[in-house]
Amino acid sequence: GDHLKVCSQGYTCCSEEMEEKYSQQSKHDFRNAVIELSNHLQTMFSSRYKKFDEFFKELLENAEKSLNDMFVRTYGRLYMQNSELFKDLFVELKRYYVGGNVNLEEMLNEFWARLLERMFRLVNPQYHFTDEYLECVSKYTEQLKPFGDVPRKLKLQVTRAFVAARTFAQGLAVARDVVSKVSAVNPTPQGTRALLKMMYCPYCRGLVSVKPCYNYCFNVMRGCLANQGDLDAEWNIFMDSMLLVAERLEGPFNIESVMDPIDVKISDAIMNMQENSMQVSQKVFQGCGQPKTLAQGRAARSVSESGFSARFRPYNPEERPTTAAGTSLDRLVTDVKEKLKQAKKFWSSLPGNICNDEKMSVGTVNENECWNGSAKSRYEFAVTGNGLASQVNNPEVEVDITKPDMVIRRQIMALRVMTNKLKNAYSGNDVDFIDISEESSGEESGSGCELQQCSLEFEFNATEVTGNSNKSDKNVNTSAATRSGLSQAALLLSILFLAMQRQWR
Repeated sequence: GDHLKVCSQGYTCCSEEMEEKYSQQSKHDFRNAVIELSNHLQTMFSSRYKKFDEFFKELLENAEKSLNDMFVRTYGRLYMQNSELFKDLFVELKRYYVGGNVNLEEMLNEFWARLLERMFRLVNPQYHFTDEYLECVSKYTEQLKPFGDVPRKLKLQVTRAFVAARTFAQGLAVARDVVSKVSAVNPTPQGTRALLKMMYCPYCRGLVSVKPCYNYCFNVMRGCLANQGDLDAEWNIFMDSMLLVAERLEGPFNIESVMDPIDVKISDAIMNMQENSMQVSQKVFQGCGQPKTLAQGRAARSVSESGFSARFRPYNPEERPTTAAGTSLDRLVTDVKEKLKQAKKFWSSLPGNICNDEKMSVGTVNENECWNGSAKSRYEFAVTGNGLASQVNNPEVEVDITKPDMVIRRQIMALRVMTNKLKNAYSGNDVDFIDISEESSGEESGSGCELQQCSLEFEFNATEVTGNSNKSDKNVNTSAATRSGLSQAALLLSILFLAMQRQWR
């Protein structure tokens, strides 16, 4: 129409009024293209996180119900009188999983010590034990092994399984949040001009139906998504770490194989204590002293009330309830592993995937019949590399490589932190619980800024958890994540430290 005029330097396509309209439209089209591709990935991580989280929580609920049902049948009133001990065990396991400050090894040691005190009273009902005496009894737990080898094995299994389960679920949540933040693209003014030139300047030449050349589109998208491209290397390392922990979940760290029979394992430990009660008691009496005998009437009544002399019947496994909504951990892991593999190289593939859309470019066909930025002809420039540094030679988008996008830099750091947690979990070590879900969601990426001028506050929510794994296995990594606003100097030191830490890895 009359409102259109000849392109000037390939940027000024029309009147100021129409140029503003087309600038907004090109930004809108670009954002929608990125969001459309990212939404699928974000939804995948969100749904898998929800499935794993629901599975783990239901698994704990079912394990607790199974133990309660079994122990009521097997131990009757004795269990009912001491049930709070077992309820506390599951309360702490649930609290650990959701990110509570629980030391798994200490918590399990405390459970067995408390159980020993209760059991010692029951197998010696003719004696009176003070609290001080029972404290002495608990000191002999490691030496006497009244419960056999069950506590040691269970502690190792529970620690590894819970660390892997919690860290894997958190990894899915971090992936979801990173995609959400990084896909909120806000192109720079230079990027907006390049998008306008590519998508709407053909109109001023009367080439309304001519679409941009594929390589031309590729260069524009590489420039507009330069910072996203820098995310790719850390993203791929993170995906590989998630896959390694997934393999642990399928194998030795399978929380389902640990929790499903936990009632039977604890019952076996109690049976060991019953069978060895005389030898255990004699050694305790030697070490802690001979306790006072109750009056004859009270002692007889205590023996009668305890009912602990009979051997407990074994529980029939066929009576066990089904677990976790009819699914299994193996099925969940098999499904998510395929999705993790597909998610690799997402960010480096994003420019090409956008240009593969027929609305954005002509594709790899008709390379001589496409808009090359100035005419309907072949595009002659080579495609630039991926990432911020490679854009120094981008012929289509002017990119200031000294101004990294700080929103994306935060996500790179978040991925590095989470990757370290996953590597620790893979080794069976307890890890700190990291949550970045509360990070400011109002920031958009793409608006490059000077490092000194950007917001320097790192908004990680950190719930410190410094649990330990079994000492016979691996040493414990007890790093703590801290939420704080960093000064400029502290930020630079942190970046330097993370770079060095990555080299050490």
